[in-house]
Amino acid sequence: MSLSSHLMRYRSLYQRAANILLFLRIVAIATLTTALLIKVSRWLAAGADDPMPVHLFLAVVLLTSTATLYHVLRPRTIYLVDYACFRPSTNRRYPKATLLEHAYVSPLLNDSTVNFIDRILQRSCMSDETYFPASLLYVEPYCSLEEARAEAESVVFSVVDDLLAKTCVNLHEIRALITNCTVFCPEPSIADMIVNRYKLRHDLRVMNLSGMGCSASITAVGLARNILRTMPWGSHVLVVSTETTGPGYYQGNNNSMQLVNILFRMGGAAKLLSTSRSKARFRLAHVMRTTTAANNSAYRCVYQEEDENGIIGTDLSKDLMAIAGEALKANITATAPLVLPLSELLKFLLFSLMKKVLYWKRRAPYIPNFRFAFEHFCIHVGGPAVIKSVQHGLNLSNKDVEPSQMTLHRFGNQSTA
Repeated sequence: MSLSSHLMRYRSLYQRAANILLFLRIVAIATLTTALLIKVSRWLAAGADDPMPVHLFLAVVLLTSTATLYHVLRPRTIYLVDYACFRPSTNRRYPKATLLEHAYVSPLLNDSTVNFIDRILQRSCMSDETYFPASLLYVEPYCSLEEARAEAESVVFSVVDDLLAKTCVNLHEIRALITNCTVFCPEPSIADMIVNRYKLRHDLRVMNLSGMGCSASITAVGLARNILRTMPWGSHVLVVSTETTGPGYYQGNNNSMQLVNILFRMGGAAKLLSTSRSKARFRLAHVMRTTTAANNSAYRCVYQEEDENGIIGTDLSKDLMAIAGEALKANITATAPLVLPLSELLKFLLFSLMKKVLYWKRRAPYIPNFRFAFEHFCIHVGGPAVIKSVQHGLNLSNKDVEPSQMTLHRFGNQSTA
């Protein structure tokens, strides 16, 4: 029998012993509580004069029962053990000058589209160190199914290999796998690619998210949290996020669809979450997701469709920034009471009351100081306008948004990654 088989056997025995001990603890406390209640009832039946021992016994029983129920029923704390990000090889580098040159010589694009690409590139705040897949490095890009699958495998396998090397986790300890990729959804799925490559356990819980855009990674983390709270203590969940840019490349002259080609770059990330704090780097405090798909404008602000010539692309609406601002406002409203100190919440409440009482309609609302709650801000690098909008909405300094600006400069918009 191999060493890994022995470790799996001992781990299974340990988890079984831990569950048995927890069960025995509950049984012992319940038995003690029952015995105390029987003793108290007999003592009362005997007609004792002093009622103090009764209150003492009841207090002990109540405190013990409450502590036990809290320990058993409270949500488990979730930890991020470690993560890994995709770092492509230098032969995938795609400078802005190369993109613009390919646009100039492409027979598929007219002059108006080329001028639009030039203007957006100048305002993109991206460097010449961003990366494209091999299938898009040609003057007339073409991405077949095999090339799209090869791109996904190169990204996903790379980040999973790096993560496993960092954590040294046994593959049999991974009880669930969650993957997300918006555009590329092959059969077998990206999750199945990982299961087949690393020969993960046969009873693995597998989920593959698609079509959810830039928020899919947050959704995957929330899903991993919920799954871990139903699993045995010490379980691990692997979350892999990527965006395969090849299949979504647009070859038409619709400017709002060309934005995806200009801003999006290849990338990926893998995260290992667990209920064990051993070797963990971070603790997950809150996951708050705001869904706006019920609103028609929000539903169509990022919409995959055919243009007037029948070419498939993803249309980014002009109302995208306004819709994103409303979604951020709703999300902050729900998150603020969970993270802000009482002093900031009272300031916000008093300012709101004064505004209603004194009819301060033209005065801007009070923006709480989120630096009291957070040391670092990781803003989605959708583009320079997205970062500036969030900076203005949360009243952040240039130093607060510098990590996001440098991520956009170095890697471009990697969507969920």
